[in-house]
Amino acid sequence: MTDHPYPDHWEADVVLSDGGTAHLRPIKAEDAELLRAFYSRVSAESIYYRFFSPRPHLSEKEIRHFTTVDYSDRVALIATIGQQMVGVVRYDRTKDPDQAEVAFLVEDAHQGRGVGSVLLEHLAAAARERGLARFEANVLPDNRKMTKVFKEAGYAAVQRFEDGIIQLTLDLSPTETSVEVMAAREHRAESRSIRRLLHPASVAVIGASRVSHSVGQTVLRNLLGADFTGPVYPVHPEAHAVAGVRAYRAVAEIPDEVDLAVVAVPSSAVQDVIAQCAAKGVHGLVVVSSGFAEMGETGRSAQQDLVRVARANGMRVVGPNCLGIANTDPAVRLNASLAPVLPYRGPVGFFSQSGALGIAILQRTAERGLGLSTFISAGNRADVSGNDLLQYWEADPSTTAVMLHLESIGNPRKFTRLARRVSLSKPIVAVKTGRSLQGVPLGHSVRRIELPDHAVSALFEQAGMLRVEDLGEMFDVAQLLAYQPLPAGNRVAIIDNADSLGLLAQDSAAAHGLVAGPLASLGPNAVAADYTRALTEALEDKSCDAVIVMYTPPVLGGAELMLSGVRESEPVAEAISAVARESSKPILATYLGQKGMPRALRVLSPTGEPGPGSVPSYSAPDDAVRALSYASRYASWRRRPHGHVPDLEGIDQERARDLVAGWLARGERGDAEELLACYGVSVGGQRGGVAVHIVTQEDPSFGAVVSFRLSDIAAALLDDRAYRLAPLTDLEAADMVRAIRMAPLLFGHQGADKVAVESLEELLIRVARLASDLPEAARLELEPVMVDATGVTVTDARLTLAQPPGPRLPLEPRRM
Repeated sequence: MTDHPYPDHWEADVVLSDGGTAHLRPIKAEDAELLRAFYSRVSAESIYYRFFSPRPHLSEKEIRHFTTVDYSDRVALIATIGQQMVGVVRYDRTKDPDQAEVAFLVEDAHQGRGVGSVLLEHLAAAARERGLARFEANVLPDNRKMTKVFKEAGYAAVQRFEDGIIQLTLDLSPTETSVEVMAAREHRAESRSIRRLLHPASVAVIGASRVSHSVGQTVLRNLLGADFTGPVYPVHPEAHAVAGVRAYRAVAEIPDEVDLAVVAVPSSAVQDVIAQCAAKGVHGLVVVSSGFAEMGETGRSAQQDLVRVARANGMRVVGPNCLGIANTDPAVRLNASLAPVLPYRGPVGFFSQSGALGIAILQRTAERGLGLSTFISAGNRADVSGNDLLQYWEADPSTTAVMLHLESIGNPRKFTRLARRVSLSKPIVAVKTGRSLQGVPLGHSVRRIELPDHAVSALFEQAGMLRVEDLGEMFDVAQLLAYQPLPAGNRVAIIDNADSLGLLAQDSAAAHGLVAGPLASLGPNAVAADYTRALTEALEDKSCDAVIVMYTPPVLGGAELMLSGVRESEPVAEAISAVARESSKPILATYLGQKGMPRALRVLSPTGEPGPGSVPSYSAPDDAVRALSYASRYASWRRRPHGHVPDLEGIDQERARDLVAGWLARGERGDAEELLACYGVSVGGQRGGVAVHIVTQEDPSFGAVVSFRLSDIAAALLDDRAYRLAPLTDLEAADMVRAIRMAPLLFGHQGADKVAVESLEELLIRVARLASDLPEAARLELEPVMVDATGVTVTDARLTLAQPPGPRLPLEPRRM
């Protein structure tokens, strides 16, 4: 038996299945009292199921046995919430060095929260790290809960019944099922954790002030002004009442349960407040207080302590230094933010990292009549991030489209994985600021993006996201996707009452990749009936996928004609709205130069807000065309098949990981040829044909990225390079080869031989799989790669290794 040092990388904060949080870590010898107290709270039935016999107390010898481990052959992980242990799982290696016996015990009060499942998930990862291949578990037939945890883990299981005991053997090799199970559990847990924040039954405002326009009083008045459906508790050390509401000196004095606490006290007092909230059993925190990581290292350390204490006590944190959160659900009506007005109820979920921009953005949504389902401003994003919101919105039936204002991306691989999945059912419109320097704002614990900006756009597009240029475009696109159906293609009909508008739209359509049909110009005297007829004809035309309809009062022809046009505007709007209400094709308008969701073009929901079928309006034809082009691209991405990651022969992932771990441990540079051989790629040899250049790199903000270009001076000067996220599906590899402007040189341009494109695509898939599996491979460069009509040869390869900044593999256990 070899003792290993304490594996601190096994520690993790996790989200439980009900949305609460816990801290997982390896057990220590000094945990004896913690274990004894835990055992005293476990029921006799649970103890019997664990040990197959009554065992009311643990002896000192047993306590020492259970807390003394070597972190290799004998390993135990515990789950803690606050100062209490709530679960423990352990394995003991058997005589078979590839197998260990596993068992777990969860406190009865916390059973059903997913504690056992997440402990088993992390123990399996630790076991694989220590070279174990299988777990063996002995379970009493009546212990259905434990049997369910093992069977639902997703691992290949063999079950036997012997001597009245169920014997389960779990193969710890990750399978497609086990990965799907982990992703599904992560989704449910993180979605529920955000739901607890956005659907509180009660809210406390800690730091509620009697000073006019102070942060605490502003939040309190906004909560009350939105008519929050639950009780609101101001907390003030001296006041008997704040804003006419009974106040309490401390959160502990509030007689009822508190679901959500909004913290608006000086940063120096926040830690004490967090401890009080933990003792009270608060579920979530919105910390609007500033003075944390945005102020430097001292503030960053305080921010880390804040999150550590909150997570350890089952609480999620929005912020610090944030604007707040809002939920427009009539059953909630939550405005726990500094924004003075609760947005319209609508189908768009909105996440912003900037508190400073948040109020202006919410104001603009109100001006446009764009309705939001929920809103979160994350501020420094110390805990709750855009990833958590994507998990929530994917499952939220009230949200059909998502807007993201991103200043940085924290967990890149998770973000792109989630974005790909969510985009299959709901559009994501994103503004990523910092284009010029790819910078990171103060307070955000991530590194700057190393890729050029056009590469960032390509990666967003691969994940199905619509990256727009600015906030104005974000609203233009979101108001279309929120209320109108997706177009079936890129063909657009244009209806106008002024030739100049129609021609502008026609030219813009060509510039944005849309195909415009002949103009339907109705003339300045057009009335509502003319618009009804033209719209109906256009929508019935099978060569039309969308309609842009324009109406503006004529400015020529005298005052009488102009006044007539103004009077006719409302009937025209009613005609457009009536047709749109029944249309399965999207309709956009340029109506009186208005921007947003004009009242005259709205289809009202039962609660009076814009509903499905409402027609978005744009101030200029080009804005409408641009928004439609984004919707067309997204619809095309949704329709096309996305392929699958092929299960290629000749890949030895385990050997590759062993090689990389050894090189890093010894401080060696690594051998690109030896590593590539683990993925079925040989290096060396001679071949003619076309030279290409392939690079994989571990980008701080996106994870594993693959790039491809021809290996010549012109391609390098023009940066004619395609970028994709790893791993690559078969269709993504094919698309990547064809994405560069010089691709014709690979397909027999001007009579040249077509090269073995299929071999090139397979090479891209293999190196992308390597990059995805091994985040320690910071950069792998293959140049030149020669490809001709008969095959492909990698003539040279260079490797750079580095420790990744954190857990990056999709097969790693869940952690926050």
